[in-house]
Amino acid sequence: MSANSRKSLFAALAMIGAGASFALVNGALQASTMQLGVPSTSAAFWQYALGLLVALPFVLRRGLSALKTRHLGWHLLRGGLAVVGIQLWVAGLSLVQIWQAIALVMTSPFFVIIGAKLFFGERVGPVRWLATIAGFAGGMVILEPWTEAFSWAALLPVGAAAFWAGTSLVTKKLTATEEADSITVYLLLLLTPVNALLALGDGGIMPSGPALWLLAGAAVLTVIANYLLTLAYQKADAAFVQPFDHLKLPLNIAVGFFAFGFAPSGAFWPGALVIVGASLIVMLDEQKRASRRETLAKV
Repeated sequence: MSANSRKSLFAALAMIGAGASFALVNGALQASTMQLGVPSTSAAFWQYALGLLVALPFVLRRGLSALKTRHLGWHLLRGGLAVVGIQLWVAGLSLVQIWQAIALVMTSPFFVIIGAKLFFGERVGPVRWLATIAGFAGGMVILEPWTEAFSWAALLPVGAAAFWAGTSLVTKKLTATEEADSITVYLLLLLTPVNALLALGDGGIMPSGPALWLLAGAAVLTVIANYLLTLAYQKADAAFVQPFDHLKLPLNIAVGFFAFGFAPSGAFWPGALVIVGASLIVMLDEQKRASRRETLAKV
């Protein structure tokens, strides 16, 4: 196996591992908030505060070099976007069944396309614009805003998707010059104090019993997932690893079904199929662009 093949395989496994870890995190958050009554702001705080404790050995191992950066502003921006995304996501999980929440948050790549155009001036092209429209249409099918069953709380995962799209854009920019563990540690350092203020503003709560163990498990898995995600982007192009990211949909459905008995409704399947299909179209378009760039570079 060539070095490039090994890197690609490692990136694919890292992305799958990140998806599996995030699925378990979502299950733990939903159990602690929806079933055990922990406020979403407190759940988010403890998830990342405990995660920071888990990550501390990495900081101590590398010393202050783990915090060395030439792009503090980008780290701050990433942290701000992540805070809003996390709060919206955990609030959504406290109110929305996991299968619906994860399908709606999968609209994030389409927000990435819009953000790349607006803030980085990237050329989008008709294929990506059509895929973006189709992806949001799939989200509307899942939301079913025209029915009496529609809940405004279902928009929380969509809001999380938008802010996490911004986080993804900044992450990709940082991976060009920053180490994976530094990016992860900076995120945790920036998230914890802001999440603490939000939790205290909401009354605050010290979890105990099963809720504490669930949030501790979510913290460990959050660190693992973010590290694996960053490694995946470092080892291979985003266009290559994106299809493996789609495995988070069946993984989260499985967690929701086995842990809570949640089963997707009929409207979920066509909407999710459109979202995944539109994402794959974006991926194929990116591969064609990369191939053209390589051809032009050889000329």
